[in-house]
Amino acid sequence: MQVLYTANARATGDGRDGHVRTSDGTFDLDLAIPKEMGGAGGAANPEQLFAAGYAACFHSALRLVARRASADVTGSVVDAEVGIGPNGSGGFGLAVTLVVDLPAVPRPAAEQLVEQAHQVCPYSNATRGNVEVALTVREALAA
Repeated sequence: MQVLYTANARATGDGRDGHVRTSDGTFDLDLAIPKEMGGAGGAANPEQLFAAGYAACFHSALRLVARRASADVTGSVVDAEVGIGPNGSGGFGLAVTLVVDLPAVPRPAAEQLVEQAHQVCPYSNATRGNVEVALTVREALAA
């Protein structure tokens, strides 16, 4: 693989109760363990960061495959839900649900585009076989 771009981020402090910053300073956040996991909450956490990155990346892949298919992506949205929990082997695992809105595309075509995007998206390719990823096409709202 020819690398086109490399991101660099540094974590300091106490990991999940620490701080993260990118090398270019565009992203500079305190982290806190969520209340649901026994922490104080009130700051970002790694699962939120992963969800944001996956949603943005998947949306970009979706728009790419839609453009190739001449599909209308007006009003498209991707929501990513990232869950964390014990994996049964003494560690932790992640589960992801991607919920996609493609209001201008009929449902069967939308489902096909979402599946194609899942083959193109770098996050999907990185998680495949390692993280459970559920794909959902949300029903279009009535006009």
